[in-house]
Amino acid sequence: MSEPTALSLIPPLVVLVLAVWLRRPILSLIIGAVTGFLLLDPSQVLNNFASTSLKVMADETIGWLILVCGCFGALIALLVRTGGALAFGRNALKFAKGPKSSLFMTFILGIVIFIDDYLNALTVGETMKRVTDKFKVSREMLAYVVDSTAAPVCVLVPLSTWAVFFGGLLVDNGVAAEGQGISVYMQAIPYMLYAWLAVAMVLLVVLGVVPVIGPMKKAELRAAKGEPAEAQVDLDQVQTSDEYAIAAIEEEFKHADNQGKLHNFLVPILLLVAFTVYFEIDVWKGLLATLVVTLPYYAVQRLMPLSEMMDQMIDGFKSMLPAIGTVIAAFVFKDVCDALLLPQYVIESLSPFMTPKMLPAIVFLSMAILAFATGSSWGIFAVTIPIVMPLAQSVGADIPLVIGALLSASSFGSQACFYSDSTVLAAQGSGCNLVSHAVTQLPYALIAAVIAFFGFIFIA
Repeated sequence: MSEPTALSLIPPLVVLVLAVWLRRPILSLIIGAVTGFLLLDPSQVLNNFASTSLKVMADETIGWLILVCGCFGALIALLVRTGGALAFGRNALKFAKGPKSSLFMTFILGIVIFIDDYLNALTVGETMKRVTDKFKVSREMLAYVVDSTAAPVCVLVPLSTWAVFFGGLLVDNGVAAEGQGISVYMQAIPYMLYAWLAVAMVLLVVLGVVPVIGPMKKAELRAAKGEPAEAQVDLDQVQTSDEYAIAAIEEEFKHADNQGKLHNFLVPILLLVAFTVYFEIDVWKGLLATLVVTLPYYAVQRLMPLSEMMDQMIDGFKSMLPAIGTVIAAFVFKDVCDALLLPQYVIESLSPFMTPKMLPAIVFLSMAILAFATGSSWGIFAVTIPIVMPLAQSVGADIPLVIGALLSASSFGSQACFYSDSTVLAAQGSGCNLVSHAVTQLPYALIAAVIAFFGFIFIA
């Protein structure tokens, strides 16, 4: 396709409708990608799908993602099997006295693990879901708190993978001088309005200042009655509402060591954070180093034979396959949208409104639409920054404010999109159905996005 047209909007609409209707994100993304290939060249659908999928699988980012997610699943399986995660849950219950305090603990843990949104989403959800189950908090609410303290928090901290990636892009595109990428990034942090608002919103929801609304209210009412979330526990195991929390824990911990020690959970998690920082915010190297230390650490205690550890790790890797599959399908779908020139169409459609005062708000709106439609927060930023920043410089707009708008849009897309990597991993870590999580958190994300949009107009 040589010119961007409104046809490029069809595949994202197909995916969104099917995701809600079928509640099967991978199938929805594949159908959306096929729809895009039909629009590009009906006679080459098979060839284009084959070549694009191979290109995605050969992408270094996808390889990194598969290894990180899979090995994180392996580590989680070890934490569960040794009883360390169960011990953490028991100790956390000493401090969590009810639904609000358990969610507040989740919020604080999400703030503390600011290094990477993948690490955040998987660690916090997996750590806290048995605590919130005890107080009959819906998995949807847990996933919302986890997701809202993943990408938004990572965006606001200059020592995260987001800051490293986006700072590098600012240098590569001439927005910042060599070695000044993080410095320019830090200048934009006060203007990352959506990220600030998303974090504030989840805190207000946790404390009960903002009421539970829409689909989230239904999920909370269901959990309060002792009815499990979709695909959460086996209904046959739940005899009464009082047994809901116990059933949820037993379902995942029936093979765990009931005498597990807290240090067998805390040591690997602290090592993971420390190694990730040591290796310049590289989660993959951090995971490798953590496993290298954790396996002998468990072996010395004779918690289980090495062969059983390997079996547990393989099972843990398998548990991450749905999340990995969804992200791979999302990358294929993003490539189709790029081929259809969707980013260029959205920007060209909104460019007449891009005055110096309106530019930050329009940039936030257009990039948020793109990030939500394609599920690609980092990818959209990389594609559009060469288009947006020269435009901002030519009209004399405030550069840190425009960068803040771009990062706000990226964090919105990462949190709100049904099939973004952060959303998928937050749902996976929290043990929540993906579409249920996306639908229940969307009203809160949209409220924060609307306030952010008018905030950019007011500041400019």
